[in-house]
Amino acid sequence: MSRNVGTVSRGIRCPIIRKGDDLAEIVVSSVLTAASTDNFEIRDRDVIAVTESIVARSQGNYASVADIAEDVRRKFNGGTIGVIFPILSRNRFAICLKGMAMGADKIILMLSYPRDEVGNQLLTEDQLDDAGIDSYSKVMDEAEYRAKFGRNIHPFTGVDYVEYYRDLIRDCGCEVEVIFANHAREILKYTNKVINCDIHTRKRTKRVLSEMGAVVYSMDDILNKPVNGSGYNADFGLLGSNKATENTVKLFPNDATELINTIQKEVLNKTGKHVEVMVYGDGAFKDPVGKIWELADPVVSPYSTDGLKGTPNELKLKYLADNDFAGLSGDALKAAISNRIREKDNNLVGKMESEGTTPRQLTDLIGSLCDLTSGSGDKGTPVVLVQGYFDNYTND
Repeated sequence: MSRNVGTVSRGIRCPIIRKGDDLAEIVVSSVLTAASTDNFEIRDRDVIAVTESIVARSQGNYASVADIAEDVRRKFNGGTIGVIFPILSRNRFAICLKGMAMGADKIILMLSYPRDEVGNQLLTEDQLDDAGIDSYSKVMDEAEYRAKFGRNIHPFTGVDYVEYYRDLIRDCGCEVEVIFANHAREILKYTNKVINCDIHTRKRTKRVLSEMGAVVYSMDDILNKPVNGSGYNADFGLLGSNKATENTVKLFPNDATELINTIQKEVLNKTGKHVEVMVYGDGAFKDPVGKIWELADPVVSPYSTDGLKGTPNELKLKYLADNDFAGLSGDALKAAISNRIREKDNNLVGKMESEGTTPRQLTDLIGSLCDLTSGSGDKGTPVVLVQGYFDNYTND
């Protein structure tokens, strides 16, 4: 019988994960239990995806604001520190900012505008147009910002982030000055000590400031080693962290290579099927209403098994149907397209028949699918099983 379903993404319910739990055993058991109770089979090249959150939780990879403050003090020895290009997020950045404030005497908080790096808006482009402001050249202090634009509330969270971040810094006993600018070099008019908090542009920002003589650390330089026994992330530091409590953050997971390999091995032992395994965080996609680009983690997937390397190698079926086989229909069209798929090159880059297929890494595509499947709330499905992702029109 022909199989009439392609890719299926299933959220897998798991127990609440605590530090020290045997996560590999829990993941394998949860997936196999779901297969049994929901009457589906594990197949070769299925993908088991584990959210970064439960990996970090099982590792106990947490740090306190005091740990962040200590690392900031060690690197800058107090004084006035520029904190530039943070994203507007209570979950992602506020606790990190609290630690930075506790490690400084004064903070110059430099916000990009009209939006942060991942699309959260301080202002709209229409507001800038009405005020006659060129955001590429104009630098504002908070007084001018308020005079021109008043209070601006985030459309989804209901928060005035300028006020929220300013008051958070003051509540830590730290002086604060807020400015609005889109060129990193502007911070050097205030201080040569800088923490650049941008995520995906961080290397360029750090390079530009370092070449101008600044003492600059990116967020991936803070807590990239343990501080007083704290958690850490050697590759990403504070990037990818989330609020755990009002005074602690959960960091991005440390090395999970052993975890994904163990899950792959145990599934093979128990089912005889070779699956791929990955750890995923935020997906990479843009919300059409709020304009938020979801990816606040440094990468979609920090760890994955070897079979997930690379990009899709797919033909565009509608191109074939409208061009090469425009004169065919029904079974003849199906047969012609199926034969073309079976005979396709191993590398279709630049070929017209692949034009319009998604040119992204497999881990970014699958990780985005998994993030949408698991959600960020109370679904209780921190593991996702993706089946049929590598199938095509010819597979039964």
